[in-house]
Amino acid sequence: MGTKKVTVGILAHVDAGKTTLAEAILYRTGMLRRLGRVDHQDAFLDTDAMERARGITIFSKQAKFVLGDFDVTLLDTPGHVDFSAEMERTLQVLDYAVLVISGADGVQGHVETLWRLLSRYQIPTVLFINKMDQEGTDEAELLLQLQKQLNEHCIKVCSMPQQPDNADTASGIRPLGTGTDAVSAMRTNASDSPLPCAAPVPVPDFWENVAMCQEDLLERYLDGDMLTWEDAALLVKERKLFPCFFGSALKVCGVDALLSGLSKLMKEPEYTEEFGARVFKITRDETGKRLTHLKLTGGSLFTRQSLRGQTADGQEWEEKADQIRIYNGSGYEQVQQAAAGEICSVTGLSQTYAGEGIGAQTEPVLPLLEPVLTYQIELPPDCDAHTMLRNLRQLEEEEPELSIVWEEASSEICAQVMGEVQMEILKNQIRERFGVPVSFGQGSIVYRETIAAPVEGVGHFEPLRHYAEVHLLLEPLERGMGLQFASAVSEDVLDRNWQRLVLTHLEEKRHKGVLCGAEITDMKITLVNGRAHIKHTEGGDFRQATYRALRQGLMRAQNVLLEPVYSFRLEIPQEQIGRAMTDIQRMNGTFEPPQTEGKFAILCGSAPVACMRGYQQEVTSYSRGRGKLFCTLQGYAVCHNAEEVMAAAGYDPEADMENPPSSVFCAHGAGFVVPWDQVEDYMHLEAVALPSEKGSADEKEASGIAQSSRAEYFVRERKETPETFVSEEELEEIFKRTYYQNSEPKSKKGYQKRYREEAPARRLMERSRAAEADRSKPRERYLLVDGYNIIFSWEMLRELSKVNIESARNLLMDVLCDYQGFNGCTLILVFDAYRVEGGQERVFNYHNIHVVFTKEAETADQYIEKTVHKIGKKADVTVATSDALEQVIIYGQGARRMAARELLEEVELTREKVLERIEKRPGSTQKQLTENDHNYLFDHLPEELVSYMEEVRLGKREL
Repeated sequence: MGTKKVTVGILAHVDAGKTTLAEAILYRTGMLRRLGRVDHQDAFLDTDAMERARGITIFSKQAKFVLGDFDVTLLDTPGHVDFSAEMERTLQVLDYAVLVISGADGVQGHVETLWRLLSRYQIPTVLFINKMDQEGTDEAELLLQLQKQLNEHCIKVCSMPQQPDNADTASGIRPLGTGTDAVSAMRTNASDSPLPCAAPVPVPDFWENVAMCQEDLLERYLDGDMLTWEDAALLVKERKLFPCFFGSALKVCGVDALLSGLSKLMKEPEYTEEFGARVFKITRDETGKRLTHLKLTGGSLFTRQSLRGQTADGQEWEEKADQIRIYNGSGYEQVQQAAAGEICSVTGLSQTYAGEGIGAQTEPVLPLLEPVLTYQIELPPDCDAHTMLRNLRQLEEEEPELSIVWEEASSEICAQVMGEVQMEILKNQIRERFGVPVSFGQGSIVYRETIAAPVEGVGHFEPLRHYAEVHLLLEPLERGMGLQFASAVSEDVLDRNWQRLVLTHLEEKRHKGVLCGAEITDMKITLVNGRAHIKHTEGGDFRQATYRALRQGLMRAQNVLLEPVYSFRLEIPQEQIGRAMTDIQRMNGTFEPPQTEGKFAILCGSAPVACMRGYQQEVTSYSRGRGKLFCTLQGYAVCHNAEEVMAAAGYDPEADMENPPSSVFCAHGAGFVVPWDQVEDYMHLEAVALPSEKGSADEKEASGIAQSSRAEYFVRERKETPETFVSEEELEEIFKRTYYQNSEPKSKKGYQKRYREEAPARRLMERSRAAEADRSKPRERYLLVDGYNIIFSWEMLRELSKVNIESARNLLMDVLCDYQGFNGCTLILVFDAYRVEGGQERVFNYHNIHVVFTKEAETADQYIEKTVHKIGKKADVTVATSDALEQVIIYGQGARRMAARELLEEVELTREKVLERIEKRPGSTQKQLTENDHNYLFDHLPEELVSYMEEVRLGKREL
C-alpha cells in the first residue's frame, strides 16, 4: 500500500475514451486481471445496466490502485453534457484531475466547460490526448489548439510511443507482441505486480518550456541549473503548468508514460488532525440502504462514531455512522476506520446532502452547472401523485439538480433536467425503482430573476404573542455570482443567534422572484437591522419576517428577468455561412467574425437557449449532415422577450399565498395584515441609507434593463413612539382601493400600484363632504378615546404603565376629566378587557366622563366602531386613536379622527387656557402658577399622612 493518499478524477467530453483510459490505468497498475471494453459491455467501472446498454458513463464510480508511494482513489465521471451535474459534484473532492481530449475531435465545446470548472475548483490538471492512433491526428496542431483555447502553459511531456506499453520481465508482466496481437494478448493476460514508476522520458524542449512558466525558474535555467520533477510538481500544484501526454487508451499506448508522470508530478495534500468531511454524493445500494459518499479532509472516521451537521434548511442533526465502506467498482470492503484523504461510503446517515460539509468542513459547496429546462412529469391515471412525490424526493437526494417541485394549484410534479438523454435515464430509473411508467410533458425554459439597483426590504411578523422584524438590503451582483448572504448588524442591536437564524432562513430555500415566479439569483442580501422580543419571539417568527422582508424588497425593486444563454461553435460548409449568420441573428444571438478552416467556416458566438432549441436538427438538414453544432451553457443574460414571458407566466406575486410580500402587525391584541407598499408606515425600526447605484444610465439602457419608476428612499428619523395619522387624501385613496379595486385591471409593468379616480368613489366622497357641510344645526358632541392606545402613545403615561398600569389609567382619567370640563363634550373612555375570562361589559361614571371596560372577546376597536355606528348620524363624533386601521374604519362611519399626538396637544392647550382664566380671575393671587411652581395639598402634609393618602388613592386602604 502507498503511504500518500490522493484522489484523482478522470474527466472528458463524451466518447473521448475516458472510461477506456481508466480501464487501461487499472490494468497497467495490476488492479485488473484482464482488460474490459466499453463496446463489449464489460468495462470494470461501467457497473450499471443502463451504462452498459448506452455505452456512456452516467454515474461517477470509484476504484483504487497503488502508484509508487501513492495510494490513489480513481473517480471516473460522466462525460455526457446531460450528466454534467454528477461530474461537478465529484470535483469537490478531487486532488488532481486527468482531462482526456479526443485527438480526433480536438477541444470541443464541453471541454471548455470542464476547463472552467477545473479552474473554479482550483484542481491541478494533467491532460491526456487520446486516440492518437487514428489517421489525421497531429500532435503539434493539437498542442497549439490546447495552448490557444485552454492555457498557454499546456506543455507536451511525452509523445505517443510507437508500440503498446510493455513491461520487462522484472515487472511480472509477460512480454507481448506488437500491434493487434499484442493488444489481444493484454486482454487475456494479467499483470501480477504494479507498474514500476520510473520518471518519464520527456521531449527535448520540456524543461525549457517548464522554465518559461515561472520567472525564478527561468533565471535558474538560464544560469545553467537543472530543473527537477519537484519543481514541475510545484507548478502543477499551483496550476501554472499543465503537462500533456499523448497516446491511445484502447491500444494501451502512452498509459505508462502518463502513470509515471503522475507519480512524479503529484504531491500529497495536507490534512488537519481535526475531523472534517465533504459529502459529494448520495446513492442507495441494491437493498435500498442509503449511502453517503464523502471524502475525509481531516482526522479519522470510526464505525459508530457520532456525526453532526445541518440540513439544507438549517436544521441540526446528529447520527451515527453504522458502516464504513471502501468501494472498488461494484464491490466494496467494509472497514472499521477511514483516514484523512480517503473516499468512503457511510450508512446510517439520513439527513446528509451532496455538497454538505461535516465537522471542520462547515461551508456547503454550491454547484455552478444547473439545468435550463423544466418538464412536467406525467403520471399514469392510477398513480397517486403524493406517493410518487415522496419517491421522487429520493431521486432528488441523489440528483439535486432535478429540483422536484410540487405545483399545488395544478397538482402537478415538475422536474428540471439537462437534456433528452437524462430524461430517458430518469424514466428508466423511475420504472425500475418504483415500478411506475412515466412520461414528460413539453419542456419550458428555466428563467431567473435579479434586480438592477439596491433596495431595502422590510418584514414584520407580530400576531398575538409573536414578534420579529427584519430589514434586508438587496444589492445586484455580476452575472453568474449567485446569491450571497451577510449580516451587518451589531450584536448590541440583535443577538448573534437571531442573526444566524435569519441567514439560515435565507439559505434554506429557493426564493421566487416577482416577475414570473422564477428563482432569484445574482444578488447580495445583507441583514441590516432587526428586532426581537425578549418574551414573545420564537424561531418561526424570524422565518416569517425574513421571507416577507425579501419579498417586500423584491416588490419595491427594479426587477430584471434573465434567460439562459448558450455559447456555441458552428462548423458549416463555407457556402452556407450566410444562412447560418442569418439564423443566429434571427435567434437574437451574437457572433464573432467567421473563420475558415479548409472547406469549412467556423462561427462562434452566443444565443438564447429558448431560440436555439432544435437548431441542431435544422443545421443537419440544410448542411446535409456536414455541419456540426456544439453548445455549452454560457450563463444567464437579460431576457430578450421579458414582457412576452411574463404575460405567458401570468404570475401574480400578491396572490402567491406561500410567498406573501405583506407584513403582520398587532394592535390591541389582534394581528392585522399590512400590504407591502404600506409596511414602511408601520415598521418599528428605521430604514437604512441605500448605497449609490452602480453603472451609468447609458450602461443600463444598453443592457436592456427597463428603469421603472420607484419610490424615493430616505433615512427616517427614529422616534421612540412611532405614530401614524392618515390624511384625507390617503383615506380617499384607501377607499378607492378597498371598494373599487376590481373595476380596473392592475398594471402589468412594475408593481407600484396605480389607480384611476373612479366616478363612484368621487361621488361617495362628495356626498360625504356635502353631508358634513349641511350640519349647520348644533348637535351633541362626542369624544371616544381608545384608552390603552393613548397610554402607550403618550410618553408620560407609557413610562408610568411600566411601573403600574392602574396608575396610568387613573392619571389618564383625571386628565380627561379636566379636558371634558373645559370643552363640554360627552367623553367616553374605552379600555380593552377582552382577555378577562368571563368578563362582562362594565360602564361607570368617573366624575364627569364615562368609562367603559369591554366584555370578553370584544376589543376597544370593536366597541368604538359599534358606538360610532349607533350615534354617528345624529351627533358629531370624534375618535382619538393612533391606530391607522381604526382611522380608516371610523372614517367610513362618518366620524372625525384625532391622533394621540393631537389629543395631547389639545389637553396641553386646555390646561394653558385654564391657567390663564385662573390668573385673570378677580381676587386671585398675583403669584403666577407656572409649570415649575405648583401649590399642591400634599406638599404641606406630614410624610406619614402623604403615604397613607396615596395608598387610599390607589385603593389599597379605605378611609
